[in-house]
Amino acid sequence: MHNTIKNLIYIEDFIKSKVNHDKLPKIIAVSKTFPIEDVLPLIEHGHLHYGENKVQEALDKWSGIKKQNHLIKLHLIGRLQTNKVKFALKIFDYIHSLDSEKLATKIADEQERQGKKPKIFIQVNIGTEKQKSGIDKERLNDFHNFCKEINLDIIGTMCIPPNNENVEIFFSEMNQMNQKLNFKDLSMGMSGDYIEAIQNNATYVRVGSKIFGNRN
Repeated sequence: MHNTIKNLIYIEDFIKSKVNHDKLPKIIAVSKTFPIEDVLPLIEHGHLHYGENKVQEALDKWSGIKKQNHLIKLHLIGRLQTNKVKFALKIFDYIHSLDSEKLATKIADEQERQGKKPKIFIQVNIGTEKQKSGIDKERLNDFHNFCKEINLDIIGTMCIPPNNENVEIFFSEMNQMNQKLNFKDLSMGMSGDYIEAIQNNATYVRVGSKIFGNRN
């Protein structure tokens, strides 16, 4: 059995041992920077959710495979520039990083052109950090209403908590905000904190190094 499959099975079992809700989260295997050869064993194993940071890398890596396997779901977990939106919609099923009205409007225009509607998470700047993208917490409700008006398929929120702080506080706050907006889905948690995220109702976790190993 390939190491990536062993790692994924270990993570799935570990989650089951730590979490007592029935609905287990979707594990997004973050395959950014890894060649497709490293990902193929997981695809053959039947894993369906993968995460990429860059639009061009995703197009180069996944276009052929997605034509062969229509069940694969590709998640854009990196920042999306407005000039890349039309290319992003060609390959990605989910966008986790919606962070401005300008980007929202561009996606709305492009999804009408392409007849394709990605599922979208609003990125929230949960730690109010100047260097991080995301909608300010106070603006979340208004921004969500704006997105609904322009016909985006917003399914939940996403956050990346501040480094070296107690992630539980931020995950708990994010969970409460998500519930107030009646979202079923919540994208948060990475290789180092996915259990804490799931314990605060994350339904999508982004796991890279714990599956594929460290990046060069």
